[in-house]
Amino acid sequence: MSASPVRVRIAPSPTGVPHVGFLRTALFNWAYARHTGGTFVLRIEDTDLARHSEESYHQMVEALRWLGLDWDEGVEVGGPHEPYRQSQRSELYADVLRKLVEGGYVYESFSTPEEAAERRRAAGEDPQRGYDNADRDTTEAAKQQFRAAGREPVWRLRMPDGDHSFHDLVRGEVRFPAGSVPDYVVARADGTPLYTLVNPVDDALMGITHVLRGEDLLSSTPRQLALFDALKAIGTATVTPLYGHMPYVMGEGNRKLSKRDPESNLFVHRERGFLPEGLLNYLALLGWSIGPDRDVFTPAEMVEAFDIADVVASPSRFDLRKAEAINAAHVRLLAPEDFRDRVLARLQSDGVLSEHPSERQLQVLTAAAPLVQERMVLLGEAAPMLGFLFAADDALVVEEDARSSLRPEAADVLDASVSALEGLDDDGWTAAALEASLREALVDGLGVKPKFAFAPLRVAVTGRRVSPPLFESMELLGRDSSLARLGALRASLG
Repeated sequence: MSASPVRVRIAPSPTGVPHVGFLRTALFNWAYARHTGGTFVLRIEDTDLARHSEESYHQMVEALRWLGLDWDEGVEVGGPHEPYRQSQRSELYADVLRKLVEGGYVYESFSTPEEAAERRRAAGEDPQRGYDNADRDTTEAAKQQFRAAGREPVWRLRMPDGDHSFHDLVRGEVRFPAGSVPDYVVARADGTPLYTLVNPVDDALMGITHVLRGEDLLSSTPRQLALFDALKAIGTATVTPLYGHMPYVMGEGNRKLSKRDPESNLFVHRERGFLPEGLLNYLALLGWSIGPDRDVFTPAEMVEAFDIADVVASPSRFDLRKAEAINAAHVRLLAPEDFRDRVLARLQSDGVLSEHPSERQLQVLTAAAPLVQERMVLLGEAAPMLGFLFAADDALVVEEDARSSLRPEAADVLDASVSALEGLDDDGWTAAALEASLREALVDGLGVKPKFAFAPLRVAVTGRRVSPPLFESMELLGRDSSLARLGALRASLG
């Protein structure tokens, strides 16, 4: 195995929106493949037609692409093991099942759950232990009687006797005692294969060398290892993959993050304005670290450093505040042109700017972007922070909390501001000149502390209590608009 090129996969079931736990698993598989020069495969487990949806499938693909987790083989890109959707591989599964039956690895089981539970009780055992392997040696005569009575069997894999153990790439040695893993169902009576069969069969046929997946699947590993032994015996598999089970992602109250939790939904984070690289960085921290006292890194740096052996086994909690702090760091790392372009796209999607902004609007945005890059945490803040620059003067909405924050001297401050600024012409309308004139008029002339002197101007010009730097904002807005807005707020105060 050590000499084989690494082949990893993710195999989501398209039954809902992309969950951050799944995406963390996808990230670790992708990073391991890229670190080792291996292959990253995306296949879709969609045999449960009652639950899967095409909408969910497309969301899975969209989420991975948005995050930049490109795959080498799989749906949408093809590869040597097509098709990559389980719903299109039924003939392959039927052939493997036939070989397993012929080899004696799989047998017919007619017992109902109730019958198995009753046998457990009669033996003084816990009925919750489930099936008791009682049908392993059912005679042909008994089988005929069952069929004559209208009973149909399921197909079960014959588990080896004794303890089951394996080396987990994350957790070390894992052991399941003898009798704790009963023979399990791999196909229904009509031969329809279940996940318990098709998942390992696909791994075998696709040459997967490492199965890196969530902790919730740990209990199924002895079953899959036993099936791999059978698959090798019938010539379907050549090697057994190595397994590594990654820790749970926890939500509030130290419980497993659920699909119902808003923070589990990738698209909620995207809509709020997370950068792909910022969210990837944070997801990587849910079980892995690039080094002591270092939280911020690029995808390329992660690929360079990542090893599955460094993933921890203990659960990680999704901390939205930390995720936002990581994202803010990535916002600051963007090149100015890149940041400006991302803000432009966000302002367009939020309806602040049209699909084809004017040259003047682009100039204003280019000048304004550096004013907010150090202050912005999420791209969703672009419209609240910069929208005032592109709003018509008579359409500017003053937020209620901003209006209610005005002090009694606000009217006098606005009057003095207008008087001081009317003497500046367009050529003199610069941030430095604006600051000098207003300090002289308000701080020196009225004796108002700077903290309070400029607050009414900020509310008038931007409509908000918090904004980009005031004087630079007024310079970008221009003389006419700035004075019009100061006058409008003053008039509203009576």
